[in-house]
Amino acid sequence: QVQLVESGGGVVQAGGSLRLSCAASGRIFRGYVMAWFRQAPGKEREFVAGISASGGSTDYTDSVKGRFTISRDNAKNTVYLQMNSLKPEDTAVYYCAAALMFGTPTAQDLGLFRSWGQGTQVTVSS
Repeated sequence: QVQLVESGGGVVQAGGSLRLSCAASGRIFRGYVMAWFRQAPGKEREFVAGISASGGSTDYTDSVKGRFTISRDNAKNTVYLQMNSLKPEDTAVYYCAAALMFGTPTAQDLGLFRSWGQGTQVTVSS
């Protein structure tokens, strides 16, 4: 399994931006699809964005389309989540995750993700 460490969370006002990073250990990072999930208090963990192993294909949950961008740098073993136009409802703990699968991960692939980071808190104030 790959080891994952997230960073970049914090407190921001509504309309602001944050960029989350997820650094992965291991030499086969480029073989994993990656995704960001989030979990708000009292709610289930939900899929936010996913990216294929090559980085050529992405998928987003509807509530973040046009505001968030997932990307990866396989040379740096890092996946990013650029979050713009943040809303209070984006407040959650954000997790990155890795899976060995073909194609682009979607919300239906939650069960395939076996490697998870510790999470980073994002708080958006109104």
